[in-house]
Amino acid sequence: MALNVRRIFQPSERYEGVRPINIYLLRLTYILMFFVLGNEAWTKVLTHEGPWEPMEAVAWSVWTAFATLAGLGIIRPLKMLPIMLLEVFYKVLWLVIVAYPLWIADKLEGSPASATTAGFLWVILPIIAIPWIYAFRTYVVDPRKRLQPP
Repeated sequence: MALNVRRIFQPSERYEGVRPINIYLLRLTYILMFFVLGNEAWTKVLTHEGPWEPMEAVAWSVWTAFATLAGLGIIRPLKMLPIMLLEVFYKVLWLVIVAYPLWIADKLEGSPASATTAGFLWVILPIIAIPWIYAFRTYVVDPRKRLQPP
């Protein structure tokens, strides 16, 4: 049995026409979200003492939910694609409206936004992993057809 590396770069019927390399990268991203973000988020939520500042609680609740739902994405990467799209959208939006103006003004380094920026720059992994043609076809072109049960 010969290993055919080219096969992972070709659309597969097994994955609704998505290339297996995208599936592997999606699973890697979900694994990182589940374990890395999940560890930090669940630790913060479960060990927090005293009253929460409301907006901080919102952020930690969302990140905990993201990390937990990413566990489903490991098993069903295409079904959980909307959480990956939301992750890309909110991180890129934050980088554009918060980090970029600070960077242009040479005020990013050493600012409170610096650490978040460093973490959010990893958004490149889901951007590369997402099968954009599939996402566009599934959620924009004909969402009713794709979302109906067979």
